[in-house]
Amino acid sequence: MKTASWVLLTIVGVLTLLASLGSTYLAYVADPGRDLIVPSGTTVSIKDVADWKPDAAQAMRGRRATAAAFAAAFATLMLFVVLGPYRRREVWSWWAVLAATLVYSGLSLLRVPALGTRLGAGPGLVFLTVAVVALLLDVSRLKAAGAGQ
Repeated sequence: MKTASWVLLTIVGVLTLLASLGSTYLAYVADPGRDLIVPSGTTVSIKDVADWKPDAAQAMRGRRATAAAFAAAFATLMLFVVLGPYRRREVWSWWAVLAATLVYSGLSLLRVPALGTRLGAGPGLVFLTVAVVALLLDVSRLKAAGAGQ
């Protein structure tokens, strides 16, 4: 179970890193016509926004780039923790991964009540679900650490 736990967390970390790099590509390189926004069920591209208000489109691309940079940094740090201390069964790393997962997912899911939209909440919910399942696969490390005290 402990191997399945760190492998699953590694997969989540790698997928998060790849998704953030894809988002970075959209922000910096891709044709603005390919970067789509779906407010209230209508599809609008960054190019459409740029035709209406160039500064708003630039700001939206900048915000995407900032979010992608933080996601890439988070995924990188998570991978270092999971492939190092977590894999060595250091108890603090279990708590660190749980805390980071709850902060990321909680803030991501907060968009539903705060902004009234579910757009973008899916990845946060998937991340939360998979990470918690992976952590539960190795929850025995907490009992073993408690018994050793």
